[in-house]
Amino acid sequence: MLTNQLAIHGGPKTKTTPFGTGNRFGEEEVKELIEALNQNTLFYHFGKKVNQFLEDFNNMHGVKYSVATSSGTAAIHVALGAAGVTVGDEVITSPITDQGTVIGILYQNAIPVFADLHPYSFNLDPKSIEEKITEKTKAILVVHLAGNPCDMDPIMEIAKKHNLKVIEDCAQSYLTRYKGRLVGTIGDYGCFSTNDFKHISTGDGGIVTVNSGNEQDYHRTHAFADKNYQRLDDKVSRDIHYLAPNYRMTELQGAVGIAQLRKLNWICETRHQYGEMLNSAVGVVDGLYPMDISEQDYCTYWFYMFRLNPEVLSCSNEEFSAALAAEGIPNQAGYIPKVLYVQPMFQQKQAYLNSQFPFSLSAQDYPKGLCPVAEEILNTAIRINLSEFYEQQDIEEIIAAVTKVANYYSMEKSPAESK
Repeated sequence: MLTNQLAIHGGPKTKTTPFGTGNRFGEEEVKELIEALNQNTLFYHFGKKVNQFLEDFNNMHGVKYSVATSSGTAAIHVALGAAGVTVGDEVITSPITDQGTVIGILYQNAIPVFADLHPYSFNLDPKSIEEKITEKTKAILVVHLAGNPCDMDPIMEIAKKHNLKVIEDCAQSYLTRYKGRLVGTIGDYGCFSTNDFKHISTGDGGIVTVNSGNEQDYHRTHAFADKNYQRLDDKVSRDIHYLAPNYRMTELQGAVGIAQLRKLNWICETRHQYGEMLNSAVGVVDGLYPMDISEQDYCTYWFYMFRLNPEVLSCSNEEFSAALAAEGIPNQAGYIPKVLYVQPMFQQKQAYLNSQFPFSLSAQDYPKGLCPVAEEILNTAIRINLSEFYEQQDIEEIIAAVTKVANYYSMEKSPAESK
């Protein structure tokens, strides 16, 4: 049996041992939770855990103000509301992201506008952003995908030129650095998620950094996460001047977050090390394009994604994915199934059941081909899971399997092999 024969064709499997695993939660979280319960309140305003969580987070990120929320999606909505995004405004964002990125835009009855991406960093292309700006544009919502930072300098220059707010979606990018600066501290607001599918988990939860350092801005952001109640002063004000949701974090989430933050440096350093190993190896395999990560930046790799060169490889990304899975490597073709704007909500322009509002306020359309680079990324990409609990052997076997599959599909096939 040939060792280079793919497992999907009956050859030997590359990875035959289990991936390294570990427990995300332990005695540290239990201790914090017991202390939270012993407070006899789980409401953030009366307890101490959420405040401690935010203080620790602020110290880690070098920011003065942040606000806790019930989810990362809520964090983005809070930032949009605090930024003054409102009915009929346009917000430019990425077409390759979770729908949580755009939910807050539509909740504010604003219009998502999708800009195209860099082909190998998978992040927003500043040139495309500028092309999408109209008199209705209010904000740019950047997504630092998979721990890889967006090119923030030109984006901030564009925002300054057009007087736009910049909101960073950092859900997958804890401790990611752009030219030495932590993402989430560069734009007007940074939005983080602590759901179970992020670097750290509180089950669900989120954080908004308020980067202006302005106390009034902080008060507005804090209130927007709490029904517009003013709870930061000694006297609580319930004078409601405009609509805001209830996105409060509980003391139980804050308690777990305190313990999780203590592990974050190790988590991110380990993921960075493993991601760099993968990226270096993929970069020398014929037919594969590695992630484009600037030497000035620091990626914390929530996952690893590379692209196939269809001019070199005789397979689709679905075929490559199936072959890689057979080698014992969990993966998926693409990242999300399709770009956001081809989802029925955008194609039918229906954010609310039986209504076309707020889409009816805009001439914005969402045809296929709107962001051709983004569409091509999903048609040629392979996403591989990463974990801080993996062993170095796991990474070496992922590399071996990726290389084996790529080499197979780049080889000239004999008539017998092609049958």
